[in-house]
Parts: sequence; C-alpha cells; structure tokens
Amino acid sequence: MSGKQTTALVIIFLYMALTVVVGLVSSKMKQKKAARKQSNEDFLMAGKSLGPVILACTLFAANTGGASTTGIATNVGTQGLSASWYVIAAGIGFVLVSFIAPFFRKAQASTVPQIISMRYGKASHIFTAFTSIVALFMATGSQIIATSTIINTITGLDFEITAVVVTAVVILYTMVGGFASVAAANMMHVGFITIGMSIAMFIMVNNPAVGGFSHLFETAKGVTDANGANLDLLSMTKVGLPAILGYVAMYCTTFPTGQEIVQTYCSAKDSKSAKVGSLIAGILSAAYAIVPAFIGLMAFTCIDGFAANSALHKNALAAATMEFAPAIIAGIVLSAVVAATISSASGNMIGTATMFTNDVFRPYINKGQKDDTKEIWISRVVMVLAGCVGLGVALTGSNIISIMMSCFALRSAGPFAAFICSLFYKNVTKNAGFLSIVFGTAVAAIWIYALGTPFGLNAAIPASVVAFVVIFLVSIIEGKKGVAPAPALQLEDN
Repeated sequence: MSGKQTTALVIIFLYMALTVVVGLVSSKMKQKKAARKQSNEDFLMAGKSLGPVILACTLFAANTGGASTTGIATNVGTQGLSASWYVIAAGIGFVLVSFIAPFFRKAQASTVPQIISMRYGKASHIFTAFTSIVALFMATGSQIIATSTIINTITGLDFEITAVVVTAVVILYTMVGGFASVAAANMMHVGFITIGMSIAMFIMVNNPAVGGFSHLFETAKGVTDANGANLDLLSMTKVGLPAILGYVAMYCTTFPTGQEIVQTYCSAKDSKSAKVGSLIAGILSAAYAIVPAFIGLMAFTCIDGFAANSALHKNALAAATMEFAPAIIAGIVLSAVVAATISSASGNMIGTATMFTNDVFRPYINKGQKDDTKEIWISRVVMVLAGCVGLGVALTGSNIISIMMSCFALRSAGPFAAFICSLFYKNVTKNAGFLSIVFGTAVAAIWIYALGTPFGLNAAIPASVVAFVVIFLVSIIEGKKGVAPAPALQLEDN
C-alpha cells in the first residue's frame, strides 16, 4: 500500500475503534445514571428518553447508509446527478412522516408488528414480524457491502475477508452497548457524514486534476461510455419521474413500517420530540443528498477510463476520494462512509433483535412472560445471527440500492395500508387488515422478482394501492355482514 492508502486506512480503523469506545462509555454512563438494573427496554430503546436532536441524528444516521453514500456515487454513472433523488426523497419522506410520528410514541409499542397486532390480531402479527425480520437481514447485508468495498478499494484485501472483519466489528459495537450506545455514537457519525464529507468535497473539487466546479461540469458534459454514448452526467431528471415518485412513495411507506425507524420514533421522550426530530432529519437528508453525487461525478469525469469500465463503478466514491483528496481528508471521507454504514447496520441489528424478543420470543416462546435478563441475552444472540445472515447477503449481492429498494418494498408495501387504517379508519376489520398485508406483500414480490420492476416504478406504489383497495373492500363487505370492526388502538403519551 502507498503512504496515502496506509494513512486513510489507519484513520478508518481509529474511527471504528472510537465508535466502539463512545458507544460503550455512553451505555455505561446511562446505566450508572439510572442506578438500577438495565431492562430490555433500556437496552433496545434507550429507556424511551431521546430528545429531538439526538432523535433526528439517529433517524438520519439509520437511513444514511451504504445506499445513500457509495450507492449514489456508483449510480451517477447511469443516472447522472439525478442519483441524488434517492436521498432527497428520504428528506421529503421524513417531513411527511413527521405528521404521524407522534402516533408511534403514543402507541406505547416497541415494534411495527406490535402496533399491527394491537388492532389486527395474531396472524397479522406473525406475518408482519416475519417479513420485517427478513427485510432487515437484507438491509444489514447492504451496509456490510458498502463498508467492505471501501476497505477493499484502499487495501486490495479480498472483499470476503474484509466483509468478515467489518461484520465482527459491527456485531461487537451493537451487542455490547445496545441502543443507547448506537444513539450516542450517531451524534458523532452525523458530524462526520454531513460536515466532514461536505468539507472534503470542496477540497477535492479544487484539486488541480478536477479544476473546480466550472471545469468539472464542463468536462462532465462530454463523458461517454465504452460504446461512445454520452452519459449525460449532469442531468437531475435522467432517473425519470416514475423512479422519483417511486422513491418518495417508498420512503413514505417504509418509514412508518421500517423497524429501525419506528423504533427510533418510539424511543422519543414524548410525541413532540418525535415530530420535531423527524422534521430536522428530513431537512438534513435533503441538504446532504448532493454531496456523494458530486464525489461520484468526479470519479466518472476526472479519472481516465473510469466511465468506460463498468467493473470499477461500484468503487466510485472510494476511487475519487483516494485520487483527489489529501491523505487525511481521504481518511475523513471514507470514515464518514464507514460511520454511515456502521450506524445503519447497527440500527438494523437492533431492530431485528427488538422484533424477535417482542414479537416472537416473549409472546410465543416465553408464554407472554417478561424476563429482562433472558430477553437481553436473546437480543444479543439475535444480533449475532443478524450480522451473520447479513454477511451472507453481502457475499452474494452487489448493487446496494437494488438490495435496499427490494428490502423496503417487501417489508412495507403490505403493512403500510394496515398501519394507516389502524390509526384513521375506525371501521377496519381484522380480516381486512390481514388480507391487505398478505396481498400487498405478494404484489411487491411479483412486481420485483417476476415482472422485473416494470417502467422503473418502485414496487411500493402498485403494492400499496392493492393493499388499500383490499383493506377498504373487505372492511366494507364484512361490515355489511355484521362483522365488528377491529378494536381501536389505545394511544397515550407518557
């Protein structure tokens, strides 16, 4: 390795070590302050104590992972700067979901399946828990891909070896400290992701080989692929309106049903903190979106032969950083990506553990009995399992954004209609809720795997439409037959 590669790698490893230390210290301090034995709620939900700023940072960090960093930079080659819509849409999603964010805290639940079960019963509970856990396994794998790709690009180490090391670090960091550990470290992560990457981007673009924004944009106009076709790298619409609308719809459905997001809302100290935190996270996400896109643009525009060699595209962010940033700045940028992926992977692991303990172990294995000592142990075992399955996904998958979009659609398309109706439709029936979840999930799977995502339209849109049609139609039919509505949710804010 060159001196620059060594410096960047040392900074990344120091950052990873610092993440573990910050998380562990925070967790120990919170336990000491509480002056009591740690409960499973403390371990997995930080004792429901997050204020709006920490909550916003945790939401942003949980959503800003590999797809929102390395994935965007990679997709600049096929979508131009319009690849940034993937994260701009997330900002829009956080703002829109802020209006229902208080309901998560008021529901006095810990997981999406719990909220679903309160109104629709056991069958809906089990089905939603299963699809959500499978989706989080996939999401964990995508974050491992992103981190491993960075280290692989710098060092030349085998991707497989790197993925194993990354998985081990994330598991250690997550299972020892729990959600309080992750929330504390996320404050540091957000600074690196937003401020660190933004400053680094300006330094990189002023490298003589890039020549400033004007020269970068002018050069980008003429970049072609291996066949001589212009790549239109500056386009903000190349991804297409159906894809942009699909992104927005995807986030609007996945944020209210994605465990790593819902768990954060439920961990707020009150409903106002949940709403304000969501608004802050939305503004932060939308503002940050263009940063990884510009870094990717430098790779495709200013590195000779990069645009024409598709095998290099997945390394766009790391390649541009190593090419145009000074050693220390390169380490900071790549540490920011590692921060993003570690925080997202940790959120996915904790979400998986929370759902398993609350929606599988306690109600069906432990016969409804709450046992904090046993549940914390079970949670840690599930985190290890989630990491190992995620590693398997990482070793067999490649396109981060494709994995994440499939994961989002499969876990959210069915439960979204049922969740919204559980809050605002008093005449919804239990069977209607269950059937809408099943049909919505089935349509999403068919749209992705059988039809190959027609028109580039995200599966969340057709699946959610079908789910809403089913839930209203079945509720109306059963209502006319005298079937009583499902019991209403009991909402409190304490």
